[in-house]
Amino acid sequence: MNLDKNSLFFLENYINNFSPVSQEYKGQILWLEYIKKYIDQHYSDYYGNTVAIIKGNSNFKFVIEAHADEISWYVNHISDDGFIYVIPNGGSDCMIAPSKKVLIHTKEKGLIKGVFGWPAIHFRRSNKEKIIPSYENIFIDTGFNNKKNLLKAGVSVGDIVTYEENFSVLNNNYYVGRAFDNRIGGFIIAEVAKLLSLEKITLPFDLYIVNSVQEEIGLKGAKMIANKINPDIAIITDVTHDTTTPMIDQKRHGNIICGKGPVLTFAPSIHNILNKYIENFSLKYKIPIQKQACSYSTGTDTDSFAYTKNGIPSSLISLPLRYMHTTVEMIHISDVKNCINLLFNVLKDFDINFNLKYF
Repeated sequence: MNLDKNSLFFLENYINNFSPVSQEYKGQILWLEYIKKYIDQHYSDYYGNTVAIIKGNSNFKFVIEAHADEISWYVNHISDDGFIYVIPNGGSDCMIAPSKKVLIHTKEKGLIKGVFGWPAIHFRRSNKEKIIPSYENIFIDTGFNNKKNLLKAGVSVGDIVTYEENFSVLNNNYYVGRAFDNRIGGFIIAEVAKLLSLEKITLPFDLYIVNSVQEEIGLKGAKMIANKINPDIAIITDVTHDTTTPMIDQKRHGNIICGKGPVLTFAPSIHNILNKYIENFSLKYKIPIQKQACSYSTGTDTDSFAYTKNGIPSSLISLPLRYMHTTVEMIHISDVKNCINLLFNVLKDFDINFNLKYF
């Protein structure tokens, strides 16, 4: 399958849009505006979880899900000389911050530009103690020379800070950008809805296409919406680590490679019969897949759905990704297409009478 111009235009805009934890609403509006022409109903809750529904021929409820939030920072302290100190909002990495351009999302006066400053190598080289980035010492310089001017510009404690980097294509093989974790999942489930609509597929179940919030701080949005929907089955999309880049121990973390297909996960929260059912579709339609195992938890919204109420049979389809939680996250274009194709065919051919009980 190929992605058309409208799909690629949406993908670029969606990735470039800011959707930090707890302030995902602008991204959710953009996502909903794109998907609503392919669905029958939609709604959102108080925290911004957004649900699109394609009505089917039964009351059986099938969820496909992604999370919309990206990691960011909170303004935590403004020094008298005008430097801003931050705390993470999600799993933000202090090691990559120095020299990055940022945007401060003020509550009333729009965006303020800044940079994460850092002492030049000349000073660090002559310092007896090694200076490395930490949550205690990284700082933002906006060019305002004192606290009074910053406050006048609208900056205050609690403002969100995001990186400025945008979407790009690398050598016709990779998409590069911030927040593919996991807005690429939001793109994938939207494309699946689009395909179902264009192909005029009538499903034997109600399909709930869920874009949840606050995954990056503990799967919070998925817990809310899983309880509300209480589906019969859930397939979650997310990203996972490409383990073939330098300095990653494959014996510990497995052998996952960008360009080799979407990834099925094995973990306690994963329903093994559903996983096998999905794998059979990959074989039927000759879609390459990879496999990984997780101890205890997948660390994704799958866990929230799986352990909701009486337990929901849940599976996880992940996209291999390089350099997670950086501004240059990389995903292979073929993996995106194969993930859409796999999920589309699973839904198109799914038998709601398939027995998911072990005994």
